[in-house]
Amino acid sequence: MRKVRDYDAELKALNDKAKALKARKVEQLGALVAATGADALDLEVLAGVMLDAAGSKDTGAKEAWRTKGAAFFQRRGRKGRGPAQDDGNTGAVQPDSDAADGNGASTLI
Repeated sequence: MRKVRDYDAELKALNDKAKALKARKVEQLGALVAATGADALDLEVLAGVMLDAAGSKDTGAKEAWRTKGAAFFQRRGRKGRGPAQDDGNTGAVQPDSDAADGNGASTLI
């Protein structure tokens, strides 16, 4: 005899998983904003920069941003590897560190 499937429970589990994934994505985006130093920008400025980037059709600019972003993550990855670098920090970049490029805006533009 076949076991009866509980579709309601499966649907609830899938919805819970989707909510958890969305919450994780939002948390990661917030951490990215803080790590790049962009949290120092006004919300309107930050939103405008992201809207321009999302709507940009300039492939050259997008490739430059992608390259700069990849370099940012590679720098962050190297910082946490050495035992001398381990200061108990959880990997967050301090606002005055070199990863923020001084003003924070240059990592988004």
